[in-house]
Amino acid sequence: MSALLIAGSPSERSRSAALLDAVAQRLSVRGALVDRVHIRNLSPQALLLADFAHPTVVNALDQVARARVLVVASPVYKAAYSGVLKVFLDLLPQTALKGKVVLPLATGGSPHHMLALDYALRPVLQSLGAKSILPGIYATDAQVALTPEGAYHLQDDIAKRLDEAVHVLFTETLRPTPAQVAHSAHFAPVHFSQVRCSV
Repeated sequence: MSALLIAGSPSERSRSAALLDAVAQRLSVRGALVDRVHIRNLSPQALLLADFAHPTVVNALDQVARARVLVVASPVYKAAYSGVLKVFLDLLPQTALKGKVVLPLATGGSPHHMLALDYALRPVLQSLGAKSILPGIYATDAQVALTPEGAYHLQDDIAKRLDEAVHVLFTETLRPTPAQVAHSAHFAPVHFSQVRCSV
């Protein structure tokens, strides 16, 4: 099953990207197929001009369409998610997230901006028809600390919340249901005239 990780930071390396990396690692360990969209790598002109025919936009929209689960991560600026993420979400068709499960992630300088997930990002995801939006995970700069080596380290409380979120994603969405397993185990019906017997 497939999960698409959408990086909404304008920076190549960021705390929100570190959260995505942690989710990707946890999903991969469980055997899920993980794909990514780095919005910063899409054509800026195509994004701003809503050029749906541009190859980078076409490919990104196809990735969204194929995924069953989306993990959307963004830094919080001015009490809202990033502008690059906003531009990308504006390009999605109105029902782009129909039948999909979404896990929102965000990072910010202080706890004061955590409501951006519920009051800014969640309504947009709902308007795009998401089947289910899991409780968002917000981390402050202190909870995703930059080490002297230049890597990011997640505090235990954030790591635990990511563990729980990935567990929910996998058990409720990515893992086949008993009904799906039973259906895949059935043979296609065969007409009686095609039955051959040997004695």
